[in-house]
Amino acid sequence: MRSGAHLRRGCAMLSGLLCMAPAAFAAGPFTLVSSSFKDGTMLPLRYTGDLKSNPNCLGENVSPALHWTNAPPETKSFAILLVDPEGRNGLGVVHWVAYDIPASVSGFAEGEVSKDSHKYVGGKSTVGRSTYFGPCPPPNTSPHHYTFTLIATDLEPSALPAGLTRDELIAKLEGHAKASASIVALYKHP
Repeated sequence: MRSGAHLRRGCAMLSGLLCMAPAAFAAGPFTLVSSSFKDGTMLPLRYTGDLKSNPNCLGENVSPALHWTNAPPETKSFAILLVDPEGRNGLGVVHWVAYDIPASVSGFAEGEVSKDSHKYVGGKSTVGRSTYFGPCPPPNTSPHHYTFTLIATDLEPSALPAGLTRDELIAKLEGHAKASASIVALYKHP
């Protein structure tokens, strides 16, 4: 009789754990989204570059809103890269490098990363900026793909020096990247 009671209690506990298991997995995959544009769609003009010395820069250089969810539990910081692989005739253009974003941060408001922010350390883009720099593709080209990649890392914030290029950041993240999520914006010179 006693062993039957233990068995029933054990089954009840196991059943309870099994009922909780779906909730543990309900969080879903690590994702990056934007309320400023939908993944795979054209980027509105306001989010494109505003470099006055470049006639291809027609926008306001407002950074789009970004939000992420479901980072891996071991995440201590994030890094973000914005790259145009078709830029410079296929050599690529790095538009933004940001890192040492604390794990407590889950996004950036529209316009927030167009200037320096206390939420991240700025790296160095192709044009030498440490902040967001929007698209400025030349006319008469197919739409370029602007890939925003968010990387969850196990590095403590402030572990990396300011001013890293994309390649330098990738080298520093080797063995520390835990997951990534990305979205793509398209843009073509009007």
